[in-house]
Amino acid sequence: MSDCTVNIIGGGLAGSEAALYLSAHGVDVRLYEAKPLWRSPAHSSDGFAEIVCSNSLKSSVETTASGTLKNELDVLGCSLLDIARTVSVPAGSALAVDRDAFSASVTDAIRSRKNITVINTIVDSLDFEEPTLVCAGPVCHDGLAAALADITGGQSLHFFDAAAPIITADSIDMSRAFFGARYGKGDADYLNCPMTKDEYLAFYDALVNAERAKDKIGGVFEGCMPVEVMAARGVDALRYGPLRPVGFRDAGKPYAVLQLRRENTEATLFNMVGFQTNLKFGEQKRVFSMIPALKNAEIVRYGVMHRNTFINAPVSLNPDLRLKNNSGIFVAGQLCGVEGYVESIAAGLLAAINVCRLLRGEDTVVPPEETVIGGLCKYITAPNKDFQPMNANFGILPPLDGVKKSERKLAYYKRSDNAIKKWAQKISCAC
Repeated sequence: MSDCTVNIIGGGLAGSEAALYLSAHGVDVRLYEAKPLWRSPAHSSDGFAEIVCSNSLKSSVETTASGTLKNELDVLGCSLLDIARTVSVPAGSALAVDRDAFSASVTDAIRSRKNITVINTIVDSLDFEEPTLVCAGPVCHDGLAAALADITGGQSLHFFDAAAPIITADSIDMSRAFFGARYGKGDADYLNCPMTKDEYLAFYDALVNAERAKDKIGGVFEGCMPVEVMAARGVDALRYGPLRPVGFRDAGKPYAVLQLRRENTEATLFNMVGFQTNLKFGEQKRVFSMIPALKNAEIVRYGVMHRNTFINAPVSLNPDLRLKNNSGIFVAGQLCGVEGYVESIAAGLLAAINVCRLLRGEDTVVPPEETVIGGLCKYITAPNKDFQPMNANFGILPPLDGVKKSERKLAYYKRSDNAIKKWAQKISCAC
């Protein structure tokens, strides 16, 4: 193609990463963003790359799939991970960010690029002549969702996702809390709120009987389950989940432990880790205040649930993230069926790489299946009648032969590192 102009729909994580990559490689970008004209129930600011759930981008450790994926993105020149590290907050081995500072930094980076034109409008049609990346996120406008469903030839799917409450630091009873990390990982970055058996059972009873905001919420994604839904699976479900009391030898072996993670650089706000919820706001205040350290907690952002939309990728999408029945449209981010912040960034980056190659008249590419990015692309586009979004995990990678179980995770990382470096050498993009 002679024209180096690309349309990007949505300024979330995937769209922002794609815009910065294409801009850096000489492509003129029209970035369409519905805010401030329209915001989903999950969004509150006008900035790009707004994070609406947890502020954690998960582990950076080599022996985790998330850490492996981050390494792959670093090799490919990811912009958003570099920005995230400049506004990180302490979170043990995880990469967590000050969400406001992160969004502000991404917004500044995008608006500083002369070849990125931001167009604030609601897109409800995809009849563009130029290559187009649809990165509108999992809570996109109904008009765009309908347009995408028409193009893909089938009804888009959706599930409901949940966000955890955020509380003020000075409202926490520090006499009933202690800093530390499970299994001694990290530098005591989490604030722990222990419960005795009687305290836990009283809390559990209140939680499972609390009034929810919606009676019928459709399917729930296992990786981001409301805490009350998890609790309903059994009295000890939370003690094997977000309240597991393991690894605190010096804390008197509590019966259950809620962990709080710093939400901002100043540590004035804390996020209730793993406590995504669909309870009514008044019920959140009542029930969560039964945790001793949170007796007088001030909740500044209540947990919410919102619709997450994603396409039926196995039917509609090629592994290069291009629609099967429209070669000029790519879909990235959680809309294409990946789940998670870093996974969305990865999809945006891959889509941008392929659009760049398309503009040069070259074939699109897919990372090796030995990489987490490649594994995700293969998983979301493989035949699957019960398709659901997928996080980064080693289970989507080809198995390793002749490797001890204790050495397997590091071996996955090393194989991925070798594969992504070789692949990166072959895909230069300079339109």
